[in-house]
Amino acid sequence: MKVLFIFSVLLSFSAAQAGQEYLVKFTKEGVKVKNQLMASMSAEGSSIENVGLEEWALIKTANSAQAEHVQALRANTQLIAHVQPNYPIRLLENYQQKPSVLAVLRNLLSTGGIGDLTKPPPPDNPAIPPKSSVLNAGPDPLYNKQWGMVDMGVQQAAQVAQGEGVVVAVIDTGVDYTHEDLLPNMWRNPNEIPDNGIDDDHNGFVDDVVGWDFVSNDNKPYDFKTSLMDLLMSGGNPGHGTHCAGNVAARGNNNLGITGVAPKAQIMAIRFLSEKGSGTTADAIKSIKYAVDNGANVLSNSWGSSGEDPNEAQDNQALRDVIKYAQSKNVIFIAAAGNGDSQGKGYNNDTSKQPAYPASYDIDNIVSVAAIDSQNQLGSFSNWGAKTVDIGAPGVKVFSTISGGGYDDTVADLSDFGMGVATWDGTSMATPHVAGAAALYLSAHPGASWQQVKSALLTNSVQIPALQGKTVSGGKLNATGLVR
Repeated sequence: MKVLFIFSVLLSFSAAQAGQEYLVKFTKEGVKVKNQLMASMSAEGSSIENVGLEEWALIKTANSAQAEHVQALRANTQLIAHVQPNYPIRLLENYQQKPSVLAVLRNLLSTGGIGDLTKPPPPDNPAIPPKSSVLNAGPDPLYNKQWGMVDMGVQQAAQVAQGEGVVVAVIDTGVDYTHEDLLPNMWRNPNEIPDNGIDDDHNGFVDDVVGWDFVSNDNKPYDFKTSLMDLLMSGGNPGHGTHCAGNVAARGNNNLGITGVAPKAQIMAIRFLSEKGSGTTADAIKSIKYAVDNGANVLSNSWGSSGEDPNEAQDNQALRDVIKYAQSKNVIFIAAAGNGDSQGKGYNNDTSKQPAYPASYDIDNIVSVAAIDSQNQLGSFSNWGAKTVDIGAPGVKVFSTISGGGYDDTVADLSDFGMGVATWDGTSMATPHVAGAAALYLSAHPGASWQQVKSALLTNSVQIPALQGKTVSGGKLNATGLVR
């Protein structure tokens, strides 16, 4: 009878909500009937699908929306604990330009002044590189371009620890897993046989060798970047995940390019943000759950939103729950503090009506990261908060790996057209520095708890005036201090 009642409510809900997606949390009693409901709704043209957490499901509806049906669903407290929209999630950086600039760019495009890019197919997951390339010792020739690594003393820290044996999940737009400086450090699923079409480790994902793509739902989490024109017209992904991955764990001392903070850590590539720079809460949940369940020790999260939806009474409980799941499994969650308002001006997450999420959630395993520049100043775009932002790290004009090969600190140089230069700036760039540092600490202190990692990051920070009273630690990231 309970099943029939909730099914009738769900059907009325699905018939009323045209093209809408909602995340529903079932009670313990509700979980018992969830699978029956999933099968029944699929037969009716709507659907419920799992998102990784047993008590949560994603409802995709079919017809026009009416709020009373949502309220009816929420009212069944015996089987339903929470209902919320499947909130959109995006990259924090936005390179969209003003209309006057776009008019010039359109003219250049029409005359061949600026080329456009088409989306290529993803490359095959790479084979494990030969030992000769992995162990090709030698200095990283572009290290001195990495002002943040120099400032933190990464080369000195590498004398003690390099992230060996630690897996960092870069949960983002994907990773260019063929990049020369990332390939040797890509995570390899130890229980999966590549390209045999079988889910060898029975984790629900076939041939997930280096991670998973939750946008395309396949085993090639490649970092597709949008075209320059699209990036400037509507925002999107300029190769964000690959740039972040290089900061975490570009291979060090291999006579190539740069080094990451943890130059021998493993990078698990997870894609839930598209080339448009957008994703959903459901895919974020799947991504975090996948990373935790498949052995990631550190989660690097350079994404979020400026507050929950102010027009929606229900907050993003689903995202909170999966972060708490990571905490229960002793996994630390590194999050970008946010890149300010619509004008790119940073604000106080402690007092704002719309603090950046998930960085501002009151969940203990989160480390929220602000961005500083090479002069120890807080980035003008960076959010802060004496209670909600933990530490500062390099996040202005950051030099790192880029999708498609190569290295850069510049996203787009339009100076020849009188429109300036867009550099790799953001709390997104600061976050992977801290994720790499967490990996350093774990390799120097195997078995450490997330509490110990977080405490070490904060207590070993270097105090700087710009962060006094603006972060919990009052300081910037210090790699050498972590491993002393």
